[in-house]
Amino acid sequence: MLYGNMVSNDIAKPYPVYTDQDFPPLKNDLILRVARGESVERVPVWIMRQAGRYLPEFREVRAQHDFFTICRNPSLACLVTLQPIDRYAGLLDASIIFSDILVVPQAMGLEVQMLEKKGPHFPDPLVDPTHLARLKTKVDIETDLRYVLEAITLTRQKLDGRVPLFGFVGAPWTLMAYMIEGGGSKTLSKAKAWLVKWPEESKDLLQRITDVVVDFLVAQVKAGAQLLQVFDSWAGELSPSHFATFSLPYLKQIPLRVRAALRDVNPDLASTPMVVFARGAHYALESLSSPNIEYDIMSLDWTIDPVDARRRTGGRVTLQGNADPSLLYAPKETIKQEVATMLEKFGTKERYIANLGHGMYPDHDPEHLRAYLEAIRDESIKLNS
Repeated sequence: MLYGNMVSNDIAKPYPVYTDQDFPPLKNDLILRVARGESVERVPVWIMRQAGRYLPEFREVRAQHDFFTICRNPSLACLVTLQPIDRYAGLLDASIIFSDILVVPQAMGLEVQMLEKKGPHFPDPLVDPTHLARLKTKVDIETDLRYVLEAITLTRQKLDGRVPLFGFVGAPWTLMAYMIEGGGSKTLSKAKAWLVKWPEESKDLLQRITDVVVDFLVAQVKAGAQLLQVFDSWAGELSPSHFATFSLPYLKQIPLRVRAALRDVNPDLASTPMVVFARGAHYALESLSSPNIEYDIMSLDWTIDPVDARRRTGGRVTLQGNADPSLLYAPKETIKQEVATMLEKFGTKERYIANLGHGMYPDHDPEHLRAYLEAIRDESIKLNS
């Protein structure tokens, strides 16, 4: 038992369904209001990879535990999720559960290691379609990924209503690419070769991943997640036609199926805001913001002009982003100036969540992130006054 009667390690029992009434009252709903398109008094902000290696307190935990050990231990995952919320008290408007997109390939039967100074590594990746037989035909989320659900429930309690909690997954194409490449890649040549050599088998793999992703997101909301983000980190490595064939159809399935499943559980849960982040896929702004895709928020990388993104999405979605993470190497006065320009371009009263255009870097100075967060708070209040 991890937290009173809230979380149990008894994987034989179905995982409970939690609603807001099971957790401390939310004191800061700014990001939820923005997701619904409401006007707000200041711009909400959170940061991708806000819990992680740039924080000395995280490095202390990491020195004692393997990366995936932290992910699989709900108490440790909760601890590091809360580290930036504690450090930047009052400056962050959301938390995101400490986990990794590659827990899905692990649950599907592939070994994934996190190597020092190298990153994720699959000792035995998928080489050709005959290797699809190595994947599990059925992933039981409440057993295979129960540790994530427990971490979400525990963290939701420990947050004590300070800010909402994000759950997340990797998008099917991005996960497929990792499963074939065996780790990071500059060209994704192995994964992209599948698309042209074995297109039908690629679609089969993408659909199998999508099914697990949908079930996992539904389970995260039932465990207490209040927002969800889908990371298609390698979307921009696809041509527009390949994106339309091998990424977009599966990205479209996710919110439709997640909301339908949640409506069957509790209609209130079906309104959980969902974010799509298709990094580098400039050509997809219109398709990802179309009314029939049902994402509430689109996260933008730093190579997209906010004014152009606002025009092309037509106010149909809330925009999130999009400072270049390298800005955090700059002097604090430069950070403040760049934030002012960013906020002016996005607008500050509605349909905007401040963030970086990707995640924190390991060598970022935590105090420069503080300067970024303070600048967003102060400048947005000034612009909205």
